Amino acid sequence: MKFSYSPVLSQAVPPWRARLMLCLLLAGFLALVGRSLYLQGIHNEFLQGKGEARYERTLSISATRGRIMDRHGDVLAISTPVKSIWAIPEDARLQPADARTLAQLLEMDLRELNRRLASEKDFVFIKRQVSPEIAEKVAAMKLPGIHEQQEFRRYYPVAEVTAHVLGFTGVEDAGQEGVELAFNDMLSGKPGSRRVIKDRRGNIVEDVESIRPPQDGKDILLALDDKIQYLAYSNLKQAIEQYRARAGGVVVLDAKTGEVLALANLPAYNPNNRERLVGAQLRNRAFTDTFEPGSTMKPFTAALALEQGKFRYDTPIQTAPGRLVIGNATIHDAHPHGVLTVAQVIQKSSNVGSAKMALSMPAESMWSMFDNLGFGAPLKLGFPGEVGGRLRPWKKWQPIEQATMAYGHGISVTLIQLARAYMAFARDGDLVPLSLTRMDNSPAPGKPIFSAQTAREVRNMLEMVVLPGGTATKAQVPGYRVAGKTGTAHKLDGGVYANKYVASFVGFAPASDPRLVIAVMVDEPSNGIYYGGDVAAPVFSRVMAGALRTLGVAQDAPLTPPSATLAAAADAKEEM
Repeated sequence: MKFSYSPVLSQAVPPWRARLMLCLLLAGFLALVGRSLYLQGIHNEFLQGKGEARYERTLSISATRGRIMDRHGDVLAISTPVKSIWAIPEDARLQPADARTLAQLLEMDLRELNRRLASEKDFVFIKRQVSPEIAEKVAAMKLPGIHEQQEFRRYYPVAEVTAHVLGFTGVEDAGQEGVELAFNDMLSGKPGSRRVIKDRRGNIVEDVESIRPPQDGKDILLALDDKIQYLAYSNLKQAIEQYRARAGGVVVLDAKTGEVLALANLPAYNPNNRERLVGAQLRNRAFTDTFEPGSTMKPFTAALALEQGKFRYDTPIQTAPGRLVIGNATIHDAHPHGVLTVAQVIQKSSNVGSAKMALSMPAESMWSMFDNLGFGAPLKLGFPGEVGGRLRPWKKWQPIEQATMAYGHGISVTLIQLARAYMAFARDGDLVPLSLTRMDNSPAPGKPIFSAQTAREVRNMLEMVVLPGGTATKAQVPGYRVAGKTGTAHKLDGGVYANKYVASFVGFAPASDPRLVIAVMVDEPSNGIYYGGDVAAPVFSRVMAGALRTLGVAQDAPLTPPSATLAAAADAKEEM
């Protein structure tokens, strides 16, 4: 026997087996050839896409956000170019010394920087909206895996003065509050895109094509006058500090067009630096906070009484003995007066006289008037958080409610609503919509609320309020006739009226041909003085004087206003 003999080798392989293997190999080869032809010749999108994904990128091109300007074209908000520093964590293997230097440049905590660089993601932002100077220093370090890209950051030149009107944008340059949010679609524009080739480190090697050019946002020309806005803000701030108040607001309207020329709130904030903000600072109180307007509602009660023919301008009303019992409740005047005409009820701010006028009219008529004036519903100017206040359905009114609403209790309003409602007296009885943007054309016809005769008669009553014998002699403006009404209302605390007050004043000038309507509200003055005639009226006077001079409105009165008498000073407390 030979040592090379093997029983296995001695058996012959069947011929069909070799042929089968050959066929299988040929079939596999043909399948590979067919698949290759299919992918490369017929359906090559798959391989093309896989290849492009490794080196080609589609980059977004930011659109420049539109500017916000005041009515004269002065810039109030503009986007400035900044850089964002980002990284490819896999490539960003930094030496400890480099990491410390980078953290110092970006004013970051070293541990936070290392945490981001240790991410398993392919892309992470290290810090957004870095100044170009800092970005240049980072680029000069030539750190592996660290890159930059251009973005835009919003800058507000006048900072706190217009904060609540303009609002602000986020890191993505989208509106978050105020005009920035209300007009975000118009301001934002549309981003573009381009296709580029990048290397493994993210560096752009070649521009392939521009897919879509960016469309920059549109500029907005506000109705705001920056000079009047500053007057409103600075004088409100002075009053808040002087009377140690919790908050406050001022609204200035153009009585001819309905344009919002100024709107200031305190507390305010700096929209250029929003690191430590609280909700109270962000609230646009003129739109979001409601309050019981107090005696500023009495002129509307008188106007309805005149309109319905229940009373005339000189109709006498018995207000003695200075109180009125309705059911289990009693309405008081601060000081008893006896018989007063309708005009004197407004001048002396008599709660009893106003309540008697209200109770002589149907509740439905009062409700309809308040509704037509815009109370109880938002004005829908686009501001976030705008509220409508509280106006209960007339069918649920009790007699005491109807009486107290005559002098501003049991109803709540916003400051912007109150300012607009007074336009009915400044415009001969009609109301036009308010506008945040500058109007280059005449406003649409107003909505009639009162007859022109009624509006003029109430205007005369309001002018008496600021003259000697009225409750608002501190609202006088040298050189101009002024008309307006004070308000001092208790605040509700836990459903009970507390010794906290809202002082307000709403008025217009020149009374002979009203141009501006200004409403002032000071919330919780706490230095012992809280009457609207003492706290809010002086703010009105200073803002109105400066605004009329700014607009070049002709004078209609002597430069020396009528002197306030001692009796007028005493009467100033009758507005409750």
